[in-house]
Amino acid sequence: MTNTHVVVMGVAGSGKSTVARALADRLGWVLAEGDEFHSIGNIAKMGSGIPLTDADRWPWLQSIVTWTADQDRSGHSTVITCSALRRAYREVLRAAPGRTVFVHLDGTPELLASRLGARTDHFMPPALLSSQLATLEPLQPDEAAVVVDIDAEIDTIVDRAVAGLLPPVG
Repeated sequence: MTNTHVVVMGVAGSGKSTVARALADRLGWVLAEGDEFHSIGNIAKMGSGIPLTDADRWPWLQSIVTWTADQDRSGHSTVITCSALRRAYREVLRAAPGRTVFVHLDGTPELLASRLGARTDHFMPPALLSSQLATLEPLQPDEAAVVVDIDAEIDTIVDRAVAGLLPPVG
């Protein structure tokens, strides 16, 4: 049986951590927070309001792939958060063994800015939202993914993600 690895993606403030926790709980899968794979230098850079470059991101993405591959070898399906803003980043993440699928949490810039403004416990400043939105490349039809509107209750968001990603049972 092939393991499935769900990448909960989107810009800062889209609710990746909250949705990923709820999705992992619902499915009984292993959860990881993609931000935990960032280097200290990346976190300091973002905390200072400086957007990451591709050179900053490649080692981070590769460490996520390594973790996913380790989990896959152990027989575990996973849920992990990762902005995965560009197709090239998603292609790196798909290099992990098993089936990698994406849940893109999508919302209006106004809703995202409101959420970021209310956050007090994260290193990503609201000022970087515009650079993330500019970097975001829409999912393409050949990418295994579902786009879910974040302007809903968490249970509804998770229901939509599960319905869009997993084949019906029975």
